[in-house]
Amino acid sequence: MAMGIMGSMTGVAAAQPAMRLDTQMFVERVSTDINGRARRTLASADRVSPGDTLIVIVHWRNDGSHALRDSAITRPVPRGIRPDISDPAMMVSVDGGSHWGRLDQIWLPTPLGGVRRAVAEDVTHIRWQLPDMVQPGRAGRLSYRAVMR
Repeated sequence: MAMGIMGSMTGVAAAQPAMRLDTQMFVERVSTDINGRARRTLASADRVSPGDTLIVIVHWRNDGSHALRDSAITRPVPRGIRPDISDPAMMVSVDGGSHWGRLDQIWLPTPLGGVRRAVAEDVTHIRWQLPDMVQPGRAGRLSYRAVMR
């Protein structure tokens, strides 16, 4: 009986994702330097206001002991922000991650029975496809800009 329990526990441990994800968010501040040039700095996103430009950084790492094939990084879009989805490698979802595509290919129903093209405010999740094989210990980061609504 003990072997069955251990086997189950091993199966549960093996089913846990090997990809570790950490997300950081910063506010991009623009000031003018002494020469009149724009200077961009990143500040903590503890206090944000409508219209602020945010930088969202997703750090990823394969913490598993095996290479991962056909991996994708999927992150929810925080409420109240409009992501810049101009990166051609970025796929979006407007329905919580059930369906994916480029924003210009997604249509949504309207209350009166018609359809409309999805806009950045409709995006609920963002996904990036990683290289074909992600070796153990390999890490990287992805980022996107967004505007606080």
